[in-house]
Amino acid sequence: MSISPAQCRAARGLLDWSQQRLADASGVGNTTICNFEGGRSSPQPGKLSALRRAFERAGVAFMDRNGEGPGVRLRLADATPASIPLEDLSAENDD
Repeated sequence: MSISPAQCRAARGLLDWSQQRLADASGVGNTTICNFEGGRSSPQPGKLSALRRAFERAGVAFMDRNGEGPGVRLRLADATPASIPLEDLSAENDD
């Protein structure tokens, strides 16, 4: 599932993150995030995935479109998975 500009803005609001903080956490450029949230462009799928992964690592859960539309919420702190997603594995996160 992709994320919408509104979900991106809402997720940043839940975490009290600036666009720069999201850029740092995701590796996606600040200008790309600004243009996406402003509806001026749509990032490549890989960049959208990077944004979503950064939010999910920070505790944001994305809800699919339902009768009321897509949304975001924060997971409970104890519900955060202790594992690292396969796509994020690297020598940098070896213990």
